[in-house]
Amino acid sequence: MLAVVGLAHGAERVLKVGVIHHSPPMSYVDASGGLTGFNVEVMRELCKELAARCETVVLTLDRVVDAVAAGEVDFAAVSLLVTPERRARLLLTKPYYRSISVWFARPGVKPGEARVAVVKGGIQARYAQARGWAQLPFDNHEAIFGALATGQAQATLLPMANAVALQQDPRMSAQGLASTVVQDPELAGDAALGVNPRDRALLDKLNDAIDEIKRDGRFDRINTRFIPFRLQ
Repeated sequence: MLAVVGLAHGAERVLKVGVIHHSPPMSYVDASGGLTGFNVEVMRELCKELAARCETVVLTLDRVVDAVAAGEVDFAAVSLLVTPERRARLLLTKPYYRSISVWFARPGVKPGEARVAVVKGGIQARYAQARGWAQLPFDNHEAIFGALATGQAQATLLPMANAVALQQDPRMSAQGLASTVVQDPELAGDAALGVNPRDRALLDKLNDAIDEIKRDGRFDRINTRFIPFRLQ
């Protein structure tokens, strides 16, 4: 009997999961030094559904697609806007919410007229580059907040959830930044998780797990905990 128990325990699947730090409220290190955030807690519930032990691997956003495509991680607990380029390299789960982008700048500063802070590897960075805007690329959203607070950057383009975190950051209150939702299809759409392209079985299990945590209310509870609006 002990041998059987040991075999069962040994058969537990270990999944490597890519996460990014310093991207509140989606994933960040809290005051106690623990990793948390909307995507981190969603990941933990998905791993429970998969009955798997998940080990996190810290990545920067510009490394996420490459790491998943190369099999360095089994999946990434990162909101990836679904694009044809990403579909060509990764397996993508069913969408778990829709994302839009927000322009933040001092009043009167328009896109293309100022240095815009962006996160390397993000859709927003690609959008700014394609339009020839003067960019200040950073590894994470926390660095963007700091650049705006010190005046190093005059504007930023962020996903909606990160934009809300920026609005709530006490360093921003004195900056007088105005926000505008950017109505461009390139900056809006379905957000999904990236999965190792050689593991379609894992993709199917993650899709089932997403359905389950939405069905039983766990997704909504995580949403309420970290984001002051309902993700759809």
